[in-house]
Amino acid sequence: MTTLTRPGVPVGGFKTVGQIHATNDLIFRRSQNAMGVAVELLSEHMPGAPVVNENDEFIGFVSEFDILRALEAKRDLNSLTAEDVMAKDRISVTSDTTIDQAVKTMEEKRLLSLPVIQGGKVAYSVTRHDLLRAWIGLGVSIESGAS
Repeated sequence: MTTLTRPGVPVGGFKTVGQIHATNDLIFRRSQNAMGVAVELLSEHMPGAPVVNENDEFIGFVSEFDILRALEAKRDLNSLTAEDVMAKDRISVTSDTTIDQAVKTMEEKRLLSLPVIQGGKVAYSVTRHDLLRAWIGLGVSIESGAS
């Protein structure tokens, strides 16, 4: 594995999803308005986020593609919920999942973001950007200037 040598990066680089700094902490509620979901995804510059029910259980994932499909079908986002437009596949990883496996899962399933489950609940999501940053040893957002 090729990584940079930087303070705060373990020798040999990051190994698991739980070691990296993820940038996507968006989580949507099933009843959340789809237009609000679209606006939040755009304002946060995120490709998607998990959807949870009233018990904070992971029930699906809503992506920009899901929103675009609803618009393409001439559906009114103001009258839809996150649950109406989400994908019902519950593909996720845990903080113990290796970065290699997370990358493989994202590649095989053609995902841009992957929810991370901790203690039975969605804690956050990792993006391809997060995984690339971790793989080369940057760890924390390069944009923030932190290490």
